[in-house]
Amino acid sequence: MRLSKTFIKTLREAPKDETAKNGALLVRAGYIHKEMAGVYDFLPLGLRVIENIKNIIREELNELGCEEILMSALQNPEPWEKTGRFSNQEVDIWFKTELSSGGELGLAPTHEEPITEMLKTYISSYKDLPLYVYQFQTKFRNELRAKSGILRGREFLMKDLYSLHTSEADLDDFYAEVEKAYARIFERLGIGGDTFETFASGGIFAKYSHEFQTLLPVGEDTVYYNSDKSVVLNKEVLNDEVMADLDVAREELTEATAAEVANIFKLKFKYSEPLGLKFADENNEQKTVYMGCYGIGVSRLMGVIAEKFADEKGLVWPEAVAPFKYHLVAIGAAGTAEAEKFYQEHKGEVLYDDRDLRPGEKFADAELMGMPYRVVISDKTLAEGCAEIFERASGETRLVKLSEI
Repeated sequence: MRLSKTFIKTLREAPKDETAKNGALLVRAGYIHKEMAGVYDFLPLGLRVIENIKNIIREELNELGCEEILMSALQNPEPWEKTGRFSNQEVDIWFKTELSSGGELGLAPTHEEPITEMLKTYISSYKDLPLYVYQFQTKFRNELRAKSGILRGREFLMKDLYSLHTSEADLDDFYAEVEKAYARIFERLGIGGDTFETFASGGIFAKYSHEFQTLLPVGEDTVYYNSDKSVVLNKEVLNDEVMADLDVAREELTEATAAEVANIFKLKFKYSEPLGLKFADENNEQKTVYMGCYGIGVSRLMGVIAEKFADEKGLVWPEAVAPFKYHLVAIGAAGTAEAEKFYQEHKGEVLYDDRDLRPGEKFADAELMGMPYRVVISDKTLAEGCAEIFERASGETRLVKLSEI
């Protein structure tokens, strides 16, 4: 990408209605465009970040034997009515629309009901199980207050995985594999050190569910953790019974603010029973399918990473999710000629600022956009056969031979 050829423009001031750091910086740096409260467009740089996050998740899930699908956002009310969740009294975040021919549809806030209904076509025998399917899909939730930039939106990108099993033991085994896969995902995204599996409310079907919470000053959740962070609790389950279960005392726990980036839940028969998802076992007896669901907020992760690593000058992307590895700046005639060669040799890894601007303006934009490395090739550095490499995260600058970059 050449900055002279893209429509992206950086902004010196954040939009007045964008108070969250992640939202303000992502808009200023040209990653996203705000349509309205809680609704954003992802521009070329932002989309590259999203795709990098998706690819890390995809690689880990495919390794578990999961299959990727893509389901409809428009929802038939029938399966939702069978579980009682199409009612606005039961689920108060629906976006609904009337068909011109009559009748009502919804925009999916999640996909437990439609995936269960769909898989009735493909599951009939124990030989069809276990089965693991996932998607990256836009969800719609009519939040009362959309806030915190892309941390909480009315339209957002989510990865939702659903597992189907013949037994609770098989569900438990896969659930444990997903726990480990999620830990690897967050480590690869650069937030593993501050992201913890957290005990949360399991509702009426289980004592606990598990969330993955990233410690973050602007997070919407309050968590409590022990000294080595081996036990982390959401505030909603902080009570004597839970602490006894987990063998921790209140005085051992430290309070912190965190942002939920994922959750996993053993559904068991919650949706398969009312929707009639069954299989014939080895004795040809009809049994209900066990289910689990596992979510990751993809666009929310982008916001968490932006919020967590940004500094006073702009974004600081971990290399695994950065839209480009290098931000290239040329100074002088010889430097420009050599920079052009570098760009051609490293296409796909280089954002080339070839605009007719002063070096200081380009450097400021480079820090705002947050690529891991700024590469400056100038007449001066070429005298030593080098380029100047500035590492965004550490702030260190060094000269490196062009042949060794």
